[in-house]
Amino acid sequence: MISKRMLAVTCAAAVGAGAAVVSAQTRRPASPSGASATQVGGHYETRPGADEPVYVGGKWIEITYGRPIKRERDLWGAGADYGKTLNGGAPVWRAGANVTTRLKTEVPLVIGGKTVPAGEYSVFIDLKPNNWTLILSSWPHQTRYDPSNKEALWGAFGYTPDRDVARAPMKLGTLPVALDEMSWEFADMTAGGGTLTFLWDKTIATVPFKIGS
Repeated sequence: MISKRMLAVTCAAAVGAGAAVVSAQTRRPASPSGASATQVGGHYETRPGADEPVYVGGKWIEITYGRPIKRERDLWGAGADYGKTLNGGAPVWRAGANVTTRLKTEVPLVIGGKTVPAGEYSVFIDLKPNNWTLILSSWPHQTRYDPSNKEALWGAFGYTPDRDVARAPMKLGTLPVALDEMSWEFADMTAGGGTLTFLWDKTIATVPFKIGS
């Protein structure tokens, strides 16, 4: 026969295990993953039997990244400490959180006067007071942190500029509101190009690009 004490201990353990399972199932990452995409070079056509026109023949441009939340931090810092909070000891910023920010493009892009062939690139920002530089790099990225892997980067740790594909100054501005979660967006898109746009806190930073040939 099971004693009342043993029954109570068993029930408590079961409740604790259940709570742990629920907690594991509902736990959310501190910096959720995010993505922004646009499609260029296609056209709308109405196919036989269709009620609405569809966009066909387009090519995708996409940026994927971790979305850090401000959580009341002083993001940028000042003076000699500018950017150090976000860089975390890396030479440049990963332009997001966790894994390296990645830009995938199915068309050539012209950024900062350089033609960037179709492909996939790591994205970094060199943070200086009132002087940000967007960096597209051919450095591969790690999907899980492995300190022994020197051939791919986790975030921006181990970054070196020898694999830079393009660098471009970012135009900085001030937003009328403070955005708590960081975002990348494509703005002012036309058939010829658009603007890669970074938004966080009250900062907006942009880089124009053209569709290459």
